[in-house]
Amino acid sequence: MDKRSAKVLLLLVVAVAALAIVPAALAQEAGAGGGADHMRKLGGAIGAGIALIGGGLGIGLIGGKAVEAIARQPEAGAAVQTAMIISAALIEGATFFAVIVGMIAVL
Repeated sequence: MDKRSAKVLLLLVVAVAALAIVPAALAQEAGAGGGADHMRKLGGAIGAGIALIGGGLGIGLIGGKAVEAIARQPEAGAAVQTAMIISAALIEGATFFAVIVGMIAVL
């Protein structure tokens, strides 16, 4: 199985799992605490998790590409390192903001 087929299969499994969870979450009695509140909390938690995964992947890619660039041109190491740190800080700030918004939605 090649990489593309594995990704498509993983996406299909996640989609089926999501479709299996939603009816169970919405199938509550009227006095059970309100389904909208539970869905808001679920959405906030999933959003915070996706933000963390995206931020981690972004910073990881930046670090890997910076090491490759420094290996190719060692004399440009200081400039590459500065650009890497600035980019990582911006990604980390955006990720932190997204996590805070997700946590506010959960509370």
